[in-house]
Amino acid sequence: MKAVKTSMKHIRRTPYQALAAICIMMLTFLAISVFAFIVFGSSVVIKYFESKPQVTAFFKDEAQQPEIDALKQSLQQTGKISSVRFVSKAQALQIYKNQNKSDPLLLDLVTEDILPSSLEISTYKIEDLNAISNTLKTSPAVSEVVYQKDVIDTISVWTNAVRIIGIVLIAVLALVSIFIMMTVIGFKVSQKRDEIEIMKLLSATNWYIRLPFVIEGIFYGIVGTFFGWLFASAGLFYATPYLESFLKGIPVLPVSPLFLFALLFSEIIIAVILGILASSLAVRRYLR
Repeated sequence: MKAVKTSMKHIRRTPYQALAAICIMMLTFLAISVFAFIVFGSSVVIKYFESKPQVTAFFKDEAQQPEIDALKQSLQQTGKISSVRFVSKAQALQIYKNQNKSDPLLLDLVTEDILPSSLEISTYKIEDLNAISNTLKTSPAVSEVVYQKDVIDTISVWTNAVRIIGIVLIAVLALVSIFIMMTVIGFKVSQKRDEIEIMKLLSATNWYIRLPFVIEGIFYGIVGTFFGWLFASAGLFYATPYLESFLKGIPVLPVSPLFLFALLFSEIIIAVILGILASSLAVRRYLR
């Protein structure tokens, strides 16, 4: 196709300008990919906690076993509890040792007396967490109550904040991408102004004149998108072992290849739209 050959000729003649356009598109879609990974991961984390509603009540050191047993029995009588597990100080120490067995210094600093005993309470519905938490807080034997809704609310706040920041960042980068591609393509169009005038005198349509530049914009978008997605995916795979250790059993990773390729396909569509928009705007002023 002649338009494709013309576009490739334009790119070869100005490699540094082409590289600048590709790099800015790469940065834009690198940001989009990272943003997509964060939103996807946080949604999985929220669903994980919602599927396992749990309240943990930590007892004061002076709490007696009869008090704990009475509290446990009163909670079970509500009909909202799916399971209750008592964790003694000795069991809490063993859990701590298992979690920190790779760091002997931390093991030496903690003894059984330091760690509180606790009740781990699961409810059938996440809506019941607040009521159970309030009941636990009224007990004089309880020093602190932690429940999944706190975790979910915190994650939701952070997710919304990241989403807003990500959208603003992506919008800015997308605009910068359009302006840079308009500048690059506009410079090339200005160099061919006389050639365009001759083509118009020969009755060439605006679409025929515009097409090579549109293809060039699409090329910048697709190449930049691919490398942005590739670098983001490579970074995710590199960080996967560290993130799995941090997430401790939450089934976020590894990310499905289907999700990655669906993301790439979506980004390519966006890149094509940006490329067409930038190149069309750049050529438009010379076709009036």
